[in-house]
Amino acid sequence: MTIVSYLFQRRRLLVLCAATLALHYATIDWVGGRLSSQSQRPSPLPASLMTAQLRLTLPKRVDSAPLAEVAPLVQARTSARKPIAPRPAAQAGSVLAPVADGADDAAAAMSVAVAAAMAKTEVAVALAEQSGAAQAQSGTPPVPAASEAPARAAPVEVVPGEAMRRYRVNLPPSAAFDMTVARVDADGTKWTGAAAMTWHTDGSRYRASVEAGVSLLITRLNLLVMRSEGTIDDYGIAPDIATEKRARRSETATHFNRDTRTISFSASERRYPLLVGAQDKATVPFQLGGIGRADPNQFGSDIDIQVGEEKEATVFRFQLVGEEELDTRLGKLATWHLTRPPKPGSYSSRLDIWLAPGLNWYPVQIRNTEANGALTTQTVSHITMTPSGQ
Repeated sequence: MTIVSYLFQRRRLLVLCAATLALHYATIDWVGGRLSSQSQRPSPLPASLMTAQLRLTLPKRVDSAPLAEVAPLVQARTSARKPIAPRPAAQAGSVLAPVADGADDAAAAMSVAVAAAMAKTEVAVALAEQSGAAQAQSGTPPVPAASEAPARAAPVEVVPGEAMRRYRVNLPPSAAFDMTVARVDADGTKWTGAAAMTWHTDGSRYRASVEAGVSLLITRLNLLVMRSEGTIDDYGIAPDIATEKRARRSETATHFNRDTRTISFSASERRYPLLVGAQDKATVPFQLGGIGRADPNQFGSDIDIQVGEEKEATVFRFQLVGEEELDTRLGKLATWHLTRPPKPGSYSSRLDIWLAPGLNWYPVQIRNTEANGALTTQTVSHITMTPSGQ
């Protein structure tokens, strides 16, 4: 190969490389200009939507609302937005719609998707705000999902002041009491009768009873029979069951369920929480006597005792009236007078109990004043000490 032919071939190679470079440069320049012209076009998304898209924070998932509820909100929130020009329909068999400007089509599709997502998000937020406002106005808490709803237990009545004060108690020894009964009806009619009250304990268990009646010519009518039995614990008397029988009424029972910590009744389906130191009507006088016998200074403030009755459990609040002297068949007795005034919404009668510190703090007089004014008074006439083992 001569020097001339070698230079000729080199020249052809250089020309070919230069032509190739020129062609690539022209192509890159054309593409860059094309992209530049597209970037200068107005954005298919309104500026407000672009700003909202950048600042939007999606909330937690909200269950979709019915279409009938969502549609008006979507229409209201999207009516002010700039509509998007429709694009040419897709040809049959094509995957994407063949349009003149692919970049515009992609942007338009993005605009539709973003607008739809934002509308759905705004609807969800609006529904959540409306729901929260309604709950705030009604004061009702949100309803949990069915899977989160706890199993409903048997209804238990709420008793105010469940944190009951604990009292020192030294229960009196066993005894039997004979008592006179004097009753004055609301219309002024007077009745007389007799009552028998017993209190028996061996230090671990107890029994208590009350039988009260009035005399009718040659017979006697029992107005009330109450019986109670249970154990003695750190809080004093702890009833297990108490029964009550009134004239011309069926006997009822009150159960103090220590295992479930509830009070239930044979005459009612209600259930109350069993509070510490709870009593029944037959044991209340002896529990008060035990409190005074342990430390009379405890009467310096109100004495609150939960009492299970025929159909409910109520907190009785006793107050010290003062020291009084009673004239009884046993002679004059120095007593401490306690009263439970009527409590609106709970009980309408007044209960007064007189305890005798010189007689083991036994209850020596009990008076019940009904809301209509009827008055029944039981006063001790004889006390018999009974052995604890009997």
